[in-house]
Amino acid sequence: MTVPLSHLLVAVTRANQIWRLPLHGGGAVTKAGIFCHLHGGPGGPDGLAWDPEGNLLVAHTGIGTIWQLSPWAEPTLGITSCAGASTTNLCLGGSDGRELFITESETGCILRARLEASVAAR
Repeated sequence: MTVPLSHLLVAVTRANQIWRLPLHGGGAVTKAGIFCHLHGGPGGPDGLAWDPEGNLLVAHTGIGTIWQLSPWAEPTLGITSCAGASTTNLCLGGSDGRELFITESETGCILRARLEASVAAR
């Protein structure tokens, strides 16, 4: 699934939210809204990435979790860090783009998980 570049998602860590800002011609941004409000922990969302199906992957620092959210912000998967609670960034790589690399800043580790194909909700 190709995700159109019609909006920008911004992790607002201390508010525990991900904001959605529509992008307009000429770079104008209007009507910022909350795409997702996460829960718990001393931190919040930090690193963001899109998976091949158009789901959003979110590194939730403070609780050591990577969330997979559908294009409608519905949680579809949670991956818990085996190293520490400060998952801060992530990216997909590997030959098929399904190797998930996660930085964990509490221990200084780079974690790796295999992200299997999923179907975007709806």
